[in-house]
Amino acid sequence: MLYNTPMGYTNVSAGRDDGGPAAVFVEADFEIDGMSCAACVSRIEAAVSHLDDVERASVNLATERARVTYHPEGSSEAAIIAAIGQAGYEARSTRDADASSRPATRSGLRLLAAIALTVPVALISMIPALQFAGWEWVALALSAPVVLVAGWPFHRGAVANLRHRVVTMDTLVSLGTLSALLWSVVVLTASDDGHVYFEVGAVITTLVLLGRYLERGARLRSSAAVRQLLELGAREANVLVDGQEQIVPIETLQAGDLFVVRPGERIATDGAIEEGSSSIDASMITGEPVPVDVGVGDEVTGGTVNANGRLVVRSTRVGSETVLAQIARLVAEAQAGKAPIQRLADRVAAVFVPIIVTIAAATLVGWLAITGDASAAFTAAIAVLIIACPCALGLATPTALMVGTGRGAQLGILIRGPEILERTESITTIALDKTGTLTEGKLELAGVELLNGAGRADVLRYAGAVEQASEHPIGRAITSAARAELGPLPDVASFRAQPGVGVSGVVDEHTVEVARSSEGITVSWDGTSRARLTLSDTIKPASASAISALRDLALDPVLLSGDASAPAHDVASKVGISRVIAGVRPDEKARVVSDLQRDGAVVAMVGDGINDAPALAQADLGIAFASGTDIAMEASDITLLTGDVRAVVDALLLARRVLATIKMNLVWAFAYNVAAVPLAVAGVLSPMVAAATMAVSSLLVVGNSLRLKRFRGIRQPSASTHLDQPDTTPTAMRGSRS
Repeated sequence: MLYNTPMGYTNVSAGRDDGGPAAVFVEADFEIDGMSCAACVSRIEAAVSHLDDVERASVNLATERARVTYHPEGSSEAAIIAAIGQAGYEARSTRDADASSRPATRSGLRLLAAIALTVPVALISMIPALQFAGWEWVALALSAPVVLVAGWPFHRGAVANLRHRVVTMDTLVSLGTLSALLWSVVVLTASDDGHVYFEVGAVITTLVLLGRYLERGARLRSSAAVRQLLELGAREANVLVDGQEQIVPIETLQAGDLFVVRPGERIATDGAIEEGSSSIDASMITGEPVPVDVGVGDEVTGGTVNANGRLVVRSTRVGSETVLAQIARLVAEAQAGKAPIQRLADRVAAVFVPIIVTIAAATLVGWLAITGDASAAFTAAIAVLIIACPCALGLATPTALMVGTGRGAQLGILIRGPEILERTESITTIALDKTGTLTEGKLELAGVELLNGAGRADVLRYAGAVEQASEHPIGRAITSAARAELGPLPDVASFRAQPGVGVSGVVDEHTVEVARSSEGITVSWDGTSRARLTLSDTIKPASASAISALRDLALDPVLLSGDASAPAHDVASKVGISRVIAGVRPDEKARVVSDLQRDGAVVAMVGDGINDAPALAQADLGIAFASGTDIAMEASDITLLTGDVRAVVDALLLARRVLATIKMNLVWAFAYNVAAVPLAVAGVLSPMVAAATMAVSSLLVVGNSLRLKRFRGIRQPSASTHLDQPDTTPTAMRGSRS
């Protein structure tokens, strides 16, 4: 499957039920103007989903975007845009860069014009000293353009949705403002002594426009995470061509090119160091402020900063394949998705608006029947329509998702989708890999026990030669020790690796095997055991505090390792884990996770995301550490771009905080409407007060979501949580197979 990048769209393959070849779908993003509430979202999704060969459509109110997956032979971008237009909204492809600023410009001009006309009409209508003979006609001249022209998006949306027998927030605003204007015109032209409400229609229109403008600004600020990530990348690269440096645009850089990075410069793209050594500030990727030491052979990530030393790097990934682009894509996808709790809110909003229209009509009839005062009846009905606008309900979930996932990206925590949030609340058991997760993953050869007359030099020569083709930490440790003692090693032929078992190959015409078992690491050749190797590892400084923090979250930690029982139990005892399952191969870890689930546990699995992929997929929640710059995002629900195990705690805390914020927003939105509607029915709230409080409720929801930008977690020295722990030196990004 190929995923769309933040800048366009790509093909997505989908399997067929009949076993035939996969169908090819196009996944595209569209910007939408005119949405105001959750009912608008439902309307657009239904309109697009009814098109031929549209696989699915997901609309996000907060980002004002739609993501559509469709078969290009049956539908097109033009057809999708037309369908959205028929539903009453304006859409354009996100690839139309010039179009992205049009809605903001138009809404800003519309708001300024409305304010310029509304202020004088409000003053002369509400201050008797300013009133003069015929002032009502001036109020009509000033308010009519506000209600009919500045408020045109509300009326357009209401009419378009009415054709589909749907009512939305636009319906409520349109009915309220037009009713106030028309009733006032009737009173004025009939020379009646009744009160006119020209200022009500103008003020309500202006307040709603102001509220939407402020909401849009807040949403743009909260969704800036993707843009900021992409802006962190370098704009140019110093490419080496025939030994000479040439400055070229980053877009022209290709995989395999050599480029120079001087101290203080950003690394142009993902690559491997060919010359030099330095410290890399990877805080924009990992969220950790301490630089990571790198040298020849180490992989580096585009966008990180070279702290000191000149580096020559060979590019390995460019464009949409870079780590930075993958992170931006993941964040964008998470923000565009929907949490199950949001789907419930959408369904409630779709029913809520028709009920409010009915209540407003009943209020009008009731006041007329009881008091006979048409002016008071229209005032109360208009107030009901305005106060009940469910924009706060529609913003409750997506704004929190945007801010939370954006903050997570800044801390090196990538949450795959909104549905992940609700899983974090139910987790009871957390299974952790050992090597590279709780330990440094920097193994060293500690001992060589010779068997069957073998010599140390031969053991290291053959074992090191085979393991030099392996990327496993055990293999690197053996190869490093062999090279340190013997120098260059011979080549290996017929190399074969079995995850969790060992490696084999032919060296100097000898069939050599380096196998792992419950007794340790055994080296053999030509079918005879020649030596038993002992390796040592170092526990990460933060592992014990991380396990303690996980226990504070009411989670039961389990050490799940492919290592032998003795070293696994030794590590577990030092970090505070009492439950150990050792000696399991990577393909067996999924079975162990399944066994835990059958025993009633809801399991989160923490691994490196590559060899632990089956267990990560089997777990109720998969949390993967990025292995160097090779991010295995597909296997996990949450990806951590750091080697600090405390990031697991931060990820769970952030996910739970986002979910709590969503629930708080929904409670406020529902409580506001439940409490305010009866007051409007009773005539306690005027239409203008109703409009102001409706706008304030939406801003409160957005503001509450923006508080997530201050989330810090336990890795930050001044974290605002009871799980604070002393900051320790973080390690480089590493992964493991055990």
